[in-house]
Amino acid sequence: MAVYQGARPRSALLPNRSGVASAPALPRRKVRSAGATRARRRNDRGAFVLGGIVLAFLLAFFSLAQTMAVSATSYDLLRLGAEENRLEAQELGLRSELNRLGREPAIRKLAIDAGLGQLGQPVIVPAR
Repeated sequence: MAVYQGARPRSALLPNRSGVASAPALPRRKVRSAGATRARRRNDRGAFVLGGIVLAFLLAFFSLAQTMAVSATSYDLLRLGAEENRLEAQELGLRSELNRLGREPAIRKLAIDAGLGQLGQPVIVPAR
């Protein structure tokens, strides 16, 4: 134990035992933890607020991306439905055209209009 010159033991019950007037007490300093003092860290919540803002932005962005995906899918479904209706109408028109033109009188008329004529009697060539 180190002994300092002029130091006297104090009693908890009698703070001024020697009868000498004591010096006025100095104000106490705040004691900081060694790690916070060395790293010059502060106990503020700025990092947590910034992290909360970033998290809220990411959640809002994710929600917006999901909404856009649903809207795009809905638009694609409507576009494909309209295209299906158009193709069904085109199929019905082509079937009607085939039924009309597939008969013998229609084919004969188209051939005559194109300049083709009726075939004559077949020519038989004797074999040698």
